[in-house]
Amino acid sequence: MSLPQGVTSQRVQTSRLDTHYLRSGADDGVPVVFVHGNVSSGRFYAELMASLPDTVLALAPDLRGFGDSEPAPIDATRGVKDFADDVRAFMTALGIGTADRPAHLVGWSVGGGVVMQVAATDPTGIASLLLEAPMSPYGFGGTKDAAGTPCFADWAGTGGGTANPDFVKRLGDKDTSADADTSPRSIMNTYYVKPPFSFPAELEDDYVASMVAISVGEDHYPGDLTSSENWPTVAPGTKGINNAISGKWCDVSAFSSIDPKPPVVWIRGADDQIVSDTSLFDFGFLGQIGAVPGWPGEDVFPAQPMIGQTRAVLDAYRAGGGQVDEVVLADCGHSPHLEHPQTFQARLLALL
Repeated sequence: MSLPQGVTSQRVQTSRLDTHYLRSGADDGVPVVFVHGNVSSGRFYAELMASLPDTVLALAPDLRGFGDSEPAPIDATRGVKDFADDVRAFMTALGIGTADRPAHLVGWSVGGGVVMQVAATDPTGIASLLLEAPMSPYGFGGTKDAAGTPCFADWAGTGGGTANPDFVKRLGDKDTSADADTSPRSIMNTYYVKPPFSFPAELEDDYVASMVAISVGEDHYPGDLTSSENWPTVAPGTKGINNAISGKWCDVSAFSSIDPKPPVVWIRGADDQIVSDTSLFDFGFLGQIGAVPGWPGEDVFPAQPMIGQTRAVLDAYRAGGGQVDEVVLADCGHSPHLEHPQTFQARLLALL
């Protein structure tokens, strides 16, 4: 894996696991922790980190089972708390995220839910949060309203069984080709960004390599599953990342009531195909457009209102005295820091 100048690859043994991370900036700089999303790693933040001033100590850990960190199993019944506790332990090991040396948290996609959970568990030492295209506070899929009400009591249509089997196989095979629509490279270029956005060839190779570094299996990606009598016949299991982000186990809406309330910036692309009210990864929307047969209809299983759910929680945060700025970028998909790096950096530095 190549890295831009000024960014180094390091490891630290925390109280929870052996963590690989990228680092840039001065040791005494303002700490910023970048938390990646599903099927990615800290490598996706390296170019942004290299562009930051030396006065920023930028740190991008790989979550458990991703990148080069220890593939410790994921207990999905804790929602994203395994990841949140890992991030807190990572900060503790490096001496940041304390009252004396607070850290700023940046969370992308699932990472947005993780940093919200970090703050919801204990907001001590959190200076601010930048939520980049964050997943809904009520998890991914299977909910019908702004309050996160489930479509079915068993949370059918969420969890490990919702992952595309060929995509899972290609991840396990470390496939870096563009031979199919379900190859990791094709998924990244189609959904992580808004086409026709394209990466420089070497950079694209590095990102794809970091995607396929993921641990595949029941304890990791996508996790286990259970069958269901409800559409689309699969429900979440108890292990792995996709079950951890099922609303059955994941609910970080308590973030709205934390005290103290650090400032929040919510930044997202207007053309996001992953986290949106018309997500092409949400069974409710896929059923609505006829991509998955047997859809029980809008009254039973509507598309998840992901944006509305996030806005409702952040509105409650604001009503409780918190500062929230919402930034929507035109001509941008799921990755503002990759697609509009200068705008993203400016927003981050203003927050710091």
